[in-house]
Amino acid sequence: MDHDIKSEKPTSPLTTDHIPPSSTGILPLTNPSTTTSATTHKKLTLIPLIFLIYFEVAGGPYGEEPAVQAAGPLFAIIGFLVFPFIWSIPEALVTAELSTTFPGNGGFVIWAYKAFGPFCGSLMGTWKFLTGVINIAAFPILCIDYMEKLFPIFSSGLPRTLAILFSTLFLSFVNYTGLNIVGIAAITLGVISLLPFILMSLIAIPQIQPHRWLSLGQKGVKKDWNLFFNTLFWNLNFWDTVSTMAGEVENPKKTFPAALFSAVILTCLAYIIPLMAVTGAVSVDQSEWESGFMAVAAEMISGKWLKIWVEIGAVLSAIGLFEAQLSSCSYQLLGMADLGFLPKFFGVRSKWFGTPWVGILLSTAITIAVSPMDFTDIVASANFIYSLGMLLEFASFIWLRRKFPALKRPYKVPLGVPGLVVMCLVPSAFLIVIMVIATKIVYLVSGLMTVGAIFWYFLMNYCKSKKWFAFANGDEIEGEEEVSAS
Repeated sequence: MDHDIKSEKPTSPLTTDHIPPSSTGILPLTNPSTTTSATTHKKLTLIPLIFLIYFEVAGGPYGEEPAVQAAGPLFAIIGFLVFPFIWSIPEALVTAELSTTFPGNGGFVIWAYKAFGPFCGSLMGTWKFLTGVINIAAFPILCIDYMEKLFPIFSSGLPRTLAILFSTLFLSFVNYTGLNIVGIAAITLGVISLLPFILMSLIAIPQIQPHRWLSLGQKGVKKDWNLFFNTLFWNLNFWDTVSTMAGEVENPKKTFPAALFSAVILTCLAYIIPLMAVTGAVSVDQSEWESGFMAVAAEMISGKWLKIWVEIGAVLSAIGLFEAQLSSCSYQLLGMADLGFLPKFFGVRSKWFGTPWVGILLSTAITIAVSPMDFTDIVASANFIYSLGMLLEFASFIWLRRKFPALKRPYKVPLGVPGLVVMCLVPSAFLIVIMVIATKIVYLVSGLMTVGAIFWYFLMNYCKSKKWFAFANGDEIEGEEEVSAS
């Protein structure tokens, strides 16, 4: 069913200043889009949202192999069993509560803004946006890494560069055609990319030798904890990125918690089952567990036909990951335009598809710019900036509970403030570990990005004062809401 994108009237007008809420504890919400050119578009339902979240986070067991290379089978298995409980579930719970409480485009930007004011909202938005576009750049690279096993011409040089460039441009155009198209594609891509791993795991059962699961790695091979933790983090984070599309979801107050719960289960099973099947059935040098090894393992377990299917699935998975995260980045910019953090033109939607084409264009351009970076540096830089954003997000979550205890929360984590502090301390400690073990180049890149984020906030304020660009403000949004309601 089509829905008017302005049909949900905020409880109070949005302002671009940090104005304390009324004593009732009711906070203003973002308008799903005040700057759109299209007045109606279909909203996401439960099943497409589950698979979009799945592709925001994982997209399958592709990319988990370096955890074995870094620390051996036992630590890799423990990591993918334990890490969801100390990271994925707390992040998903925070996302479920805050997305249903503030169901507008912008997601975590809204949360930081409501908790600590416009500076923190802008800083959060810049951190998370840069994380997203850096992360997006990894997926065409991962896609080509698998394709080169079928077509060696893509292993290096101009053919590889052109393949990454044209795949990025083509996938960005698909994203432009609409979020529902992306959602339907996510379901299809998810099913097709998971099938070869289900088959591989079943075929591997007679070949499994459980003692291989207990291996701490080869003697003489030094454990690379930096690679290990970054691999876990990269494969199991980004649960909150779907919050930037909350304004595009049908009945988000019910749909979001159900979708997040289902996606957590799907993601964890998609990682641990193939990992245990392959580590138990295959014995190879630890150094061979690099990105793409799952395809090699499929051939060892069943034959070349399954290897080809896994490689095709990897390409499809990379496509799904790219589409889901590009959607989050572009809708985040739309939400930030609605909040007045960015000029209004960032929120303009396509007349044909209702998609935020300016956000898609900018995200794609930055993705192409960072694509020449080394894959490991891409992952590590994205993780560091994301860690900064998540520390602010956890702080916003706890502070909003304390600041607005009477605020109606359609989904509420069943803990008091002390319990929430404990729940957030464990993943926060892991975030600090990720940041401490970062390399010098990651510190440099992340530091420059943070300085740029602070500069951007003051630049936007200067642009507002000089009236160089049109920005959304409370009066305009209130007026539009009254027109919509009349």
